[in-house]
Amino acid sequence: MLLAIDTSTRNGGVLLWNEGRMVSSYSWYSRRNHTVVLLPAVEHLLRWADVQLQDLTCIALCIGPGGFSALRVGMTVSKGLCLALNLPLVAVSTLEMEAYPHAHIEKPICPLIEISRQEVAWAQFQRLQDGWHQTQPEEATSLERFAQAVPEGSLLCGEGIVAHSAFLEATLGSKVTIATYPGPTLRLSALAELGAARLELNVTHDPANLQPLYLRQPTITKANPPRRVRH
Repeated sequence: MLLAIDTSTRNGGVLLWNEGRMVSSYSWYSRRNHTVVLLPAVEHLLRWADVQLQDLTCIALCIGPGGFSALRVGMTVSKGLCLALNLPLVAVSTLEMEAYPHAHIEKPICPLIEISRQEVAWAQFQRLQDGWHQTQPEEATSLERFAQAVPEGSLLCGEGIVAHSAFLEATLGSKVTIATYPGPTLRLSALAELGAARLELNVTHDPANLQPLYLRQPTITKANPPRRVRH
């Protein structure tokens, strides 16, 4: 029984996955952070599905990009569960989760999410003859730069579409296809499916060393050293 955890953006969720299908899921929208929601959500999910913690066989975690505080919540809880229960940990990026529900389409898929008021995170994926591939790494850039860099003929998708569809339609027109955002549950299912596939290939991560994928520096920086004041 795999437990998928996503707190990368304001949309958070947990999902149980077993033998190639979703058992149950729970999603929420957090205006501040996911700290007070995540553990009760996991407890509710397990109780509703009549599953014990000891029944879990793997944690699949979304590692970002996303919000700094949001990512740390999911990272902390996932690492704690893996270390306490001796479970393998599988990491998947937010952008791959957003792209994967469209993996049957044989064109470049460019998911985007908001990571600040000025920036979006995006990447490019595509199903080629030898399988599913990430064809461009994650990048944080302005929305204008994203519109300039997207290949013609791409499918644009992801949570960032909600806020920016009007701009993208006006800027790119018929050069791209813009997918309707289906909500966070489909993203959770993609996390679980990708996590299960990687677990089968023994592609796991060390909980002690795994770090979030931020792409940018935090807005809160180190304080300046104190200065001596002359009297």
